Formats: sequence, C-alpha cells, structure tokens
Amino acid sequence: MSLVKLTASALAIAAVSATAAAARDNVQVAGSSTVLPYASIVAEAFGQNTDFPTPVVESGGSSAGLKRFCEGVGENTIDVANASRKIRDKEIKACAEAGVTDIIEVRIGYDGIVFASQQSGPAFTAFTPSDIFNAIGAKVLKDGAIVDNSYTSWSDFNADLPDAEIAMFIPGTKHGTREVFEEKVLLIGCEETGAMKAMVDGGMSEDDAEDACLAVRTDGKSVDIDGDYTETLARIDANTNGIGVFGLAFYENNTDKLKVATMSGVRPSTETIASGEYPVSRPLFFYIKKAHIGVIPGLKEYAQFFISDELAGPSGPLAQYGLVSDPELAATQAAVEAEKTMGDSM
Repeated sequence: MSLVKLTASALAIAAVSATAAAARDNVQVAGSSTVLPYASIVAEAFGQNTDFPTPVVESGGSSAGLKRFCEGVGENTIDVANASRKIRDKEIKACAEAGVTDIIEVRIGYDGIVFASQQSGPAFTAFTPSDIFNAIGAKVLKDGAIVDNSYTSWSDFNADLPDAEIAMFIPGTKHGTREVFEEKVLLIGCEETGAMKAMVDGGMSEDDAEDACLAVRTDGKSVDIDGDYTETLARIDANTNGIGVFGLAFYENNTDKLKVATMSGVRPSTETIASGEYPVSRPLFFYIKKAHIGVIPGLKEYAQFFISDELAGPSGPLAQYGLVSDPELAATQAAVEAEKTMGDSM
C-alpha cells in the first residue's frame, strides 16, 4: 500500500539518521497475521519517510513470532514480535532463560469489527453471536441434531430478526480481522447454540468440533471478502439484505450509507471497544527487545513512528484499514519514549 509523504510533525520522531553501527541495519519483525497489515503499512511509510531502511516484516502467528523473539539477544534474532494477545507468563520465562530480560510492551490499538447494513434495508439492529453462527455456520444444531445449514432467512431461527434473505459478507481467510471474527463470533455462537457440545457428544474431538464451528457455508449465503472494506461496501450497496463486517473507523466514515447493529446488546464505539464491553474486540500489541535499542538502527524510531498520532491516531491510515485507535495512545507514546519495560510497570 503506497502512502503519501507524511507531515513534518510525523517525521520529527524519526529524524535521527541511520548509521552503520551494527552489522544488521534493518529492523526485523515477525508474528501475528492480524497485526501484519498494520505493521506492513508502517514499515513502508517508515522506509519512505526516514533515512532508515524499510523494516522486514514477516507473519507466522503470535505464538511463532514470540517464540522467535525469545530465542535470544543479538543481530541474528528478531527485534520485534507482533501479537494479537498479551505475552504469556511462560513466554516471558522462556525469554528470560534465553537472555531476553527487558521487554517493552506496546499496545497499538484494538481489533474491533462491526456488523452493518444498508440504511434503507431491513431492520438489522441487534445481533448475538448465536445469530451470526446460525446464519452462516456450515453445520448447525436443529431439532437436537447437527445438520447442514439450510436456513434461508434470519427469521427462520430468530423471530425477532427480519424475514430477509441471509446474505453476509465477511472477512476473507487472509484478512487481519478474520481471526477475531472467528474467535469472538463464530466460536462463541457455536457454543451458545449448543452446537459445539452436540458435536463433542456425537464423538468429535474438541479440536475437530472447534474446526467445524469455524467452517462457514459455501452456498452463497456467506461470501468471503479478501479486499478492503470498500469492496464490502460495494456488495452491501448492491444487496438490500446484505450485512457486512467492517472496521469501526470505516463504518464511522460511512454512516450516511450504513447502519450498525449492536452485538449482545452493546453498540460498538471506540469507548466500548477499548473497555472490552463490546464483545467483538481485543487489544493488539508488539513487543520490543530493549537490548536491541541503540544497536539495531531505527528500532526505537520505528516503534515511535508506529504509534504516532499521524499513523495510529483516529484519523491515520491504520484506522482507515480497521484498527481502532487507543484512547490511551499518549500514555503508550510516553512509555516508548522512556523505554519502559514490562518489569518497570509491575
């Protein structure tokens, strides 16, 4: 994704020139596939707008990234681990055993998705995870048995929902928000409807039952969108009954076209997402090896650049891609400036 040159204020935090002080002169990052799109945007902008080389950003998942992060200190190990969850105690222990004792935790914002439909369409104003699962799950619990999903209308399984054709446009499997959609909506809905218990009682292992819960129907009622939210909006524009999954910022910029539904009785907002009250959300992080600051050129500057108002603020490019800006971003900026480690905050 190409970004315009950033303003002078955005560049002020990365004004230090790159040096040849280390054998490796670029920042190396790995981890969460959810954080990957945001980190890639930042890395490209960082390379374009500073004298430092563009950081190398790899995926692999939160656990894999933190495992690499905890391999030790030195230029042959990564500098930053992206994560869609907090680092676990056992990972902190593994890090310490390998000499990674000073870790800086950086919360970049929140992963929060909303369910919206045409302003003039059916009255889709309130959902639960059970509703979404019953609408698009590949297999559902019906009359006490697990069966292929044959529901055609929302009112088929919930009389409080409109008698409208099921047509959902959801994040594709490569999209950063697919994971939170699966974990916080499909899986919870599968549990709440009793489908998961019925699968396990029927002889499936818990792992197989979980996989079955995450499977979506392939008969056209659920459509994966691998592009950005503008593609989802176009699908909604063309389908009066369509319901799309959007990032909060995108929805807020298109309220003239879209109306949003509550989830489990909670209306999505920056406040309800940041507080955790809105259920389809989670905080996103990256972790920095403090020992690499001053050794790997541009490491601290990259972290500061990432969480600058211009990039991670509510009007920045990360919010446009789906990140919910952190209301406490200023405190995070101060902690990074001070190189405050996790131990310092205990």
